[in-house]
Amino acid sequence: MANICWYIMIHVLAVCAPFMFTWGAFWVAMGLSFLTGFGVTLGYHRLLCHRSFKVPKWLEYFFVYCGAHAFQLPVFFKLQLQKDPLFYVNTHKNHHKYADTDRDPVAPTHGFWYCNMGWFCNNHHIAAKCGESKGGEYSKVPELKAQWFYRFLHDTYFWHPTTLATLLYLYGGLSYLAWGMNEYSYIHFTQGMRGVVVHHFASLATWVAMLTLGEGWHNNHHAFPRSARHGLEWWQFDLTWELIKFLKFVGLARDIKLPTEADKRRISILGQQEQNKRKVE
Repeated sequence: MANICWYIMIHVLAVCAPFMFTWGAFWVAMGLSFLTGFGVTLGYHRLLCHRSFKVPKWLEYFFVYCGAHAFQLPVFFKLQLQKDPLFYVNTHKNHHKYADTDRDPVAPTHGFWYCNMGWFCNNHHIAAKCGESKGGEYSKVPELKAQWFYRFLHDTYFWHPTTLATLLYLYGGLSYLAWGMNEYSYIHFTQGMRGVVVHHFASLATWVAMLTLGEGWHNNHHAFPRSARHGLEWWQFDLTWELIKFLKFVGLARDIKLPTEADKRRISILGQQEQNKRKVE
């Protein structure tokens, strides 16, 4: 029920946002976009899901806590409602395990409504699809369940974006709430659709990557899941990778994982073999 209430609220605010525009609300929204966006792309995804690099524990918790507020992730970098780290990481690991099959919990082939909100609201359905005995088991993330911080976020998740929404309203009224919690466009759907975009409309991957701070290079990511860099070519924009490089420069990121040239050649050969197989069929 809490999921549904939040969904209704942010969509109502999305409709109202264009009629409540102020520059102050816009710049607050932009700041939250980057802060919560990196919380998801760097904290939730590349750090927790794939352990693509290491940072001090306090910095890990900082980015993850920013990602926990991605209920709003406003304006240009809306990446869907992400929920708490236990849910997100467990679901994402199942996504990689069952990618492009009916058991993939976030496959875009399930349709618009499922990609938009179904995967987020039906925990028991996702658990059953992925072979878990019940919703909330989170069998893929024992390392996170062992840490008090992630258990705390899981148990208190909705209080955090609710507190942010309250602070936005108290500080700037409805305009700050509407712009800080949402945006009038459905840009968050690009995250759910990015697999389709990259697989079938490669020319669109650049703008998807820009909207998602580098997450749009989804084929690269599935070829090299543990790579901290998704935009592997010089022309593939990946702002999250630029932030990781900065953290390394100042001594806060280490053990950064990247594909070797041999890895790239191997994947290229496998891809060519797959294409040849499809032509024969």
